[in-house]
Amino acid sequence: MRKTVYMPILLASRSFSTTVRLLSTAVRLRDYQEECIQSVLSGIENGHKRLGISLATGSGKTVVFTQLIDRVKALSDIATQTLIIAHRRELVEQAARHCEGAYPDKKIDIEMGKLSASGFADITVASLQSITSQDRMLKFDPARFKLVLVDEAHHIVAPGYLRILQHFGLSTKQPGSPNLVGVSATFSRFDGLKLGAAIDEIVYHKDYVEMIGDKWLTNVIFTTVKSTADLSKVRTKGRAGSGEFETGSLSEAVNTNEINGIAIRAWNAKAAGRKSTLVFCVDINHVVSMTKRFRHYGFDARYVTGETPIKERAERLDAFKRGDFPVLVNCGVFTEGTDIPNIDCILLARPTKSRNLLIQMIGRGMRLYPGKENCHVIDMVSTLETGIVTTPTLFGLDPNEIVSGVSADEMREKRQEKEEKTAELPDNSAAPEQPSGRNHKITMTDYDSVFDLISDTSGEKHIRSLSQYTWVQVGADRYVLSGQDGSYIRLERDETRDQDSPRYIAWIVRALPPGTKSPFATPRELLVSPTFEDALHGCDKYAQEHFAHIWIARHMRWRQGPATDGQLKFLNKQRPADDPLLPGEITKGKAADMITKLKHGAKGRFASLRAHKRRQTKAELAAELEQQQRLREIVTVGPVLH
Repeated sequence: MRKTVYMPILLASRSFSTTVRLLSTAVRLRDYQEECIQSVLSGIENGHKRLGISLATGSGKTVVFTQLIDRVKALSDIATQTLIIAHRRELVEQAARHCEGAYPDKKIDIEMGKLSASGFADITVASLQSITSQDRMLKFDPARFKLVLVDEAHHIVAPGYLRILQHFGLSTKQPGSPNLVGVSATFSRFDGLKLGAAIDEIVYHKDYVEMIGDKWLTNVIFTTVKSTADLSKVRTKGRAGSGEFETGSLSEAVNTNEINGIAIRAWNAKAAGRKSTLVFCVDINHVVSMTKRFRHYGFDARYVTGETPIKERAERLDAFKRGDFPVLVNCGVFTEGTDIPNIDCILLARPTKSRNLLIQMIGRGMRLYPGKENCHVIDMVSTLETGIVTTPTLFGLDPNEIVSGVSADEMREKRQEKEEKTAELPDNSAAPEQPSGRNHKITMTDYDSVFDLISDTSGEKHIRSLSQYTWVQVGADRYVLSGQDGSYIRLERDETRDQDSPRYIAWIVRALPPGTKSPFATPRELLVSPTFEDALHGCDKYAQEHFAHIWIARHMRWRQGPATDGQLKFLNKQRPADDPLLPGEITKGKAADMITKLKHGAKGRFASLRAHKRRQTKAELAAELEQQQRLREIVTVGPVLH
């Protein structure tokens, strides 16, 4: 006889659970959902054990991994069970409801709080906090499990998850262990380094831009508003400040009547007619201040924080879903695992340096809903120098781009227009090469000498807007960060991948002691990432832990001093004897960057650029001659041209 252990919320809504069951028997997967499932099954068939699938918020991730349960084959006669792990109560409840509806004949247990699973159910849904507390994990025999599913799997390298993976033999790829499938809308971490400790292969990816285009998510229109917030003194996490903003310090910078007033006036001007606005703030103080400010201007705003009692929070959320009030203010509560499809406006009142967080916040408004034409995202942006990520950067535009009421399609068109304008520039005015996740045209810049090449800093403008360190461009989509002992990190685009599916690889190259056969050790792969920003953050994280901060930070005082005699002597070898660099003409930091470029192939790159220019000139001449020949072949009435 089937036994189901219910949570209180499920007992209170049994009729809803039955409705889900009836609907689920006739569930029809969307084409990309079936494609995703097939990618997972194919990955398992090809020997992959620890898999990741990346699906946008609102894509039905829970539906996908629920349907996977029956599709994944048992590993043995006893290895038939499935474990689902989530880190928040709402996600556990959601997964349990879906499983109850999809598998009415299976035994489903819940391991959360006072609810204790048997360890023998067909499907167990567990909260991270509960399964890792005391010895509650021991009742789950790894030999009985075929599948471990992790929701919001960008958290999977947190210590609690790693303990679970170790228990199930998934710390490394092992033939006898269960299959692991992690699901996330933001399958990357801000540090860019650690996901490989848990996931070996991401087998499917469909982001929100694609899904908007395919009409699976609502269209989004964007407005960016220039804030007066000064973030230059805001502390950041990490030893050298390469991480996200510190919450308290950021709140002090943005939680003022003036800045909150700017945000609300911008919202009133652009989106006051919206029925359901979700506001993201920095912390509880910011939430309270912002709510009061909305009310000061006459708008009914209410708030939810992590400290709001569960019952009051549920009642307030239900009222917001019913449309009883237009503005709900929060901090960190609704970034994950929240289904509020009626949201038609997002006000981003908190700056962030995390692309993941930005996508999570925007994703709250992308679900389809009857009568909802689009979602308006209003992004309060600050200065590019602080390394913040803004909505335009998600479409490959400059982070400082100011837009008003622009749709996702129009964002892409703006980007394409910029690329076309760049392609039309004369060679000596060409825009710097910048890494991009999509197709881009390459324009070449002419240099009269190697010294002109290493003097050009346009290639560093983009990367240094995202990083505080002294990265230099040493080739197309290739950058180097040097340490004091000569060791360096090289970040480059994988040239084996096409423009539609880019990948970035970072290497650490260690300098060997003097007298050894080779000056450098064999390069070691540091990380691989599908986006340039995540790869750069990962490299910066590694650099702050292994390189001397005083050597790699751009704003060190020593970099502003005059170049040393040794630096000038080295650089003057690349200049005409009658035109040497003189003391005081160049800073020590600029000289160090130029020397790095020389040591990493500037001479070869200059020769390559000159050869390319010769080939280009020859090709243009050939094309002109061919065009003249074709014109001569056209027969027209009139005089014959000679």
